[in-house]
Amino acid sequence: MQLGTRWAVGEQPPSSLPEVVAYAVTTVEEELVATDVETDGWRWTLTWLEGKPVVELDDGTVIRYNQNEDSATITQPVETESSDYDEV
Repeated sequence: MQLGTRWAVGEQPPSSLPEVVAYAVTTVEEELVATDVETDGWRWTLTWLEGKPVVELDDGTVIRYNQNEDSATITQPVETESSDYDEV
């Protein structure tokens, strides 16, 4: 059984993460800096599901590891703007 952990944006990810997942975390953080997103107080949460790491950022961004391909998939929350056609 592996226990999860939390760490702040900008801190070093846990060494237990596969290299490709740690790289994905860095990529997300670099994008946040480049787009001037205020991340004070934001944290990453690492959980282990069936022995695979799942990393989630406070804004809803999720990084999942594919062990067969040694790859990481980043899923970011979709921001939607309301339109005149939205139901009230």
